[in-house]
Amino acid sequence: MKKIILTGDRPTGKLHLGHYIGSIKSRIELQNSGKYDEFYIMIADAQALTDNAGNVQKVRENILEVALDYLSCGLDPQKVCIFIQSEIPALSEISFYYMNLVTLSRLKRNPTVKEEIKLRGFEESVPVGFLTYPISQTADITAFEANIVPVGEDQKPMIEQAREIVRSFNSIYGETLVMPEAIVPKSKAQSRLVGIDGKGKMSKSLGNCIYLSDPEAIVKQKIMNMYTDPNHIKINDPGKIEGNVVFEYLDAFVKEDSFRKFLPEYNNLDELKAHYKRGGLGDVKIKLFLNSVLQEILKPIREKRELLAKNPEKIYKILFEGSDKANKKANSTLFKIKNAIGINYRTNI
Repeated sequence: MKKIILTGDRPTGKLHLGHYIGSIKSRIELQNSGKYDEFYIMIADAQALTDNAGNVQKVRENILEVALDYLSCGLDPQKVCIFIQSEIPALSEISFYYMNLVTLSRLKRNPTVKEEIKLRGFEESVPVGFLTYPISQTADITAFEANIVPVGEDQKPMIEQAREIVRSFNSIYGETLVMPEAIVPKSKAQSRLVGIDGKGKMSKSLGNCIYLSDPEAIVKQKIMNMYTDPNHIKINDPGKIEGNVVFEYLDAFVKEDSFRKFLPEYNNLDELKAHYKRGGLGDVKIKLFLNSVLQEILKPIREKRELLAKNPEKIYKILFEGSDKANKKANSTLFKIKNAIGINYRTNI
């Protein structure tokens, strides 16, 4: 069986460090590993409309922004197929057929959907499109016959529901759909990078992000305003590591040679943490160290992005070519699905 990956992002804003450490970095490693036969990355504009129906321009504008972030980080359209969800009509039709295999009560019990509804304050006015997102996501996954789906820990219930739909379909109509498996991040930082305010997951809606496209000065300003230990008032005061945003970011982003380059008086992160905990190490020093670490990562991304942004037509050409390729794959799967159900009438004439 082929190894096929599907992953993607909603175009509701530029991508940030949480996206980078949580998905983009691992996508680049996967694309360069040579272990996978097909790799699809979807810009999920149709899904983004489920809670942005009155702000279509926001979604439309951010398709280009997300594509720029992908390419500037190193995703290669020669190795991965980057496409726009709404350019693939088969996905809507496949979703329609799957709706008959899921009950309303099951959708409402999905933990991820419940949490997202609460986060957005929908309560009883939740749009149907938003509630049925697990069905739409299953269509996305199965249309490309993806058996590998990288997701965050909070998205695991979505993949489990996709697996339920696949089992139900195959049970009723015969073995047709490929069963997907979730790949989850290995570390806490990859799964849930905290926002710079320390109040929750880094999120565009909460405004607590460092964006991949942020200018150098803005990145430094955001780092210097990061939440640390409120009781670490004087340099000599002992400091707490737990809940300290700066150290959470250092855990996520420090490389083997970071100390040699930027803070040679320490050999590793354990030594830095020990000094902070016993006192005698100020917040400004660790923030400046983090700034050096992050600027080293973001500088080449920022520079490449600026170059790519000068030619938006080239970016859209990549997206349209990817969408054409994705269309062929999805249409092939739709043909199999309709045959299995028994509604592909023209094949019987």
